[in-house]
Amino acid sequence: MKHGAPTIETDGSGLRVAVVAASWHQQVMDGLVDGALRGLADAHVARVDVVRVPGTFELSVACATLAQRYDALVALGVVIRGGTPHFDYVCHAATTGITEVSVRTATPIGFGVLTCDDEAQALDRAGLPGSAEDKGHEAATAAVATVAALRAAVPS
Repeated sequence: MKHGAPTIETDGSGLRVAVVAASWHQQVMDGLVDGALRGLADAHVARVDVVRVPGTFELSVACATLAQRYDALVALGVVIRGGTPHFDYVCHAATTGITEVSVRTATPIGFGVLTCDDEAQALDRAGLPGSAEDKGHEAATAAVATVAALRAAVPS
């Protein structure tokens, strides 16, 4: 939602972050990954790895495997509605799985999974030239800001 989105500026210097991204819908995904990398650069995160998985369904297991190795993760994917219940199953599995990993491991995960009715909606959220929104950037910024908020609330 482009209206009402907060402007988040935070310093992620010294953090190690992994961007975990699906591969389906390459143009959309490339935009999301680029946006996430811009968001992390804006937050001064220098230690970034990008891990590509086949699809949005695979994001959960990748995040579960990587969570303890990074200060934060950014999960990026896109699911476009079709004529079967596949959309509902994948969206629910990705949302539940990523949430479960984050809570179980106490690792902030920026949620950048687009769930769209059509490709035009996905392109409009992908952070590409002419897009109305940059959900990859937003997810990366949210992950870094959550690390900062938790460290401020619970000093190590």
